[in-house]
Amino acid sequence: MSHKRMPKRKAAIAAGGVVALGAAAILLPQAGASQSGTSDQADAAPRTLKATDASDLAARLAATLGDAFAGSYYDADDRQLVVNVVVNGDDNDVIVQAKSAGAKVRQVDNTLAELDRGAATLKAEATVPGTSWAVDPRTNKILVTADSTVTGERWDRVESTVRELGSGVATLKKSAGTFKTFVSGGDAIFGGGARCSLGFNVVADDGAPAFLTAGHCGVAAEQWSDAQDGAPIATVDQAVFPGDGDFALVRYDDPATEALSEVNVGEQTVAVSAAAEATVGGQVLRMGSTTGLADGQVLGLDATVNYPEGTVTGLIQTDVCAEPGDSGGPLFTQDGLAVGLTSGGSGDCTVGGETFFQPVTTALEAVGATLGAGDAGGAGDDAGAGEEGAGAGEYGMTPTH
Repeated sequence: MSHKRMPKRKAAIAAGGVVALGAAAILLPQAGASQSGTSDQADAAPRTLKATDASDLAARLAATLGDAFAGSYYDADDRQLVVNVVVNGDDNDVIVQAKSAGAKVRQVDNTLAELDRGAATLKAEATVPGTSWAVDPRTNKILVTADSTVTGERWDRVESTVRELGSGVATLKKSAGTFKTFVSGGDAIFGGGARCSLGFNVVADDGAPAFLTAGHCGVAAEQWSDAQDGAPIATVDQAVFPGDGDFALVRYDDPATEALSEVNVGEQTVAVSAAAEATVGGQVLRMGSTTGLADGQVLGLDATVNYPEGTVTGLIQTDVCAEPGDSGGPLFTQDGLAVGLTSGGSGDCTVGGETFFQPVTTALEAVGATLGAGDAGGAGDDAGAGEEGAGAGEYGMTPTH
């Protein structure tokens, strides 16, 4: 018999629909699609862009401007892409190019190469559990964070390294919480006494149904169930943690499993249409089986986090809250783009804190999978006849932490 989990409600939201659930403050879709046409004049007005369009423009400008490109971020209030540039002398060609493409241009001091060298210094001299760092394009500096466990000689080590880099390159902030992965015992998907949340259903490279979750969940147990003490329904195929990411590919044991490409947010579902890169300043949503739906903003990319279990690189840093049990859950946009998988962080959904996510694009490439090709949430009678009370965070099979 095939293992199949359908959404609890028939109301499936197509990409671009509005999610309005509980206390989470979900922003309306960004009004105003990208304006067509460009100007070749240096004083061209910045274009109004959606966050996904801003990400595409940033990638193009990074390739065009070369070493002069020093990062970018999305200004959600003005719906504009802000591009940092480093200009040598009176040469303003890069400014003209960026403005002509529709970006808002800001001249800064630090090149990406200089910031990368700063991150390398931190890795060599300040890799201690309870620390993290990521480039913040809004300040053109490296933001270094130390949690409450970093004290005494370890704090002195981190502080002296940041001081060595200089205030113009790096800043240090203290977090009240403790950096940890958000895995816990309880209900949702279960394996080896741990519980995690399913991220996104995918299709493995051989066409078999599978799902992505956090790598620290994948190394915690080989087999996973959708009920506490229940029979296993999925087996870990690949898992990375710690190291270059925090992701796992878990294959459904029944090859006939229908892995729907959607996220269940409680009363409704959001169709997942594609994977997308995160954009600093972009608004995102997170779903997890412990805390449900939460929203916030991307703060940094390519973050390094030094968990007690080891160092993880290449993560997305946000201010979206999460708690134990939310590990592996999906980070996505309101218009149905898969962005990340919940890794860990500090704080909780009462006091807030820093939270880190594995980029979905990187995970998909590493495991050779594609997003689930099942019914991607088309509205209608087939989009969700299912049992009530199947559990918050159901995505097809809906294992969520």
